[in-house]
Amino acid sequence: MKVSAQEEYGLRCLLQLARLGAGEALTLGQIAEREGISQANAGKVLWLLNKAGLVSSTRGTKGGYQLARPAAEIRLSEIIKVLDEGEVDGHCKTYPGVLDSCVHTGDCGIRSVIVNVHEAVERALSAITLAQLTGSERNVDTVLHQIQSPRRSTSAAAEGAQ
Repeated sequence: MKVSAQEEYGLRCLLQLARLGAGEALTLGQIAEREGISQANAGKVLWLLNKAGLVSSTRGTKGGYQLARPAAEIRLSEIIKVLDEGEVDGHCKTYPGVLDSCVHTGDCGIRSVIVNVHEAVERALSAITLAQLTGSERNVDTVLHQIQSPRRSTSAAAEGAQ
């Protein structure tokens, strides 16, 4: 899985907002400056996130951006779906052939592999909330390993039983 620049910028902007105290907001300029990205890039992702209901914006001198819901209720899968420009339903993400669509629509030897990879990524991203990413890199790494541990021990036990 490749993370696009837009997805990374969006996640980084959301993390800035997730670290705010109750009632606090950041302006577009503050977010862009803190993340070292242009206001145009920050504005584009915040517009998408606002349109999707993940952030809210307030105009005026005391205005700015805030999360629309608590960070603990926002899952990474939801964020990526909003920011993924190239998201296409189906097993073929891109079709480079000369025809209008893939010729393997009825019986495809790789369809189950591709579908399973997409489902595994979706499950992994759905298990992580924005709040879990607000700590230091070391703390986030610990949280991610704790999320993955039950799956590893379950699959290891299943392998041992065979």
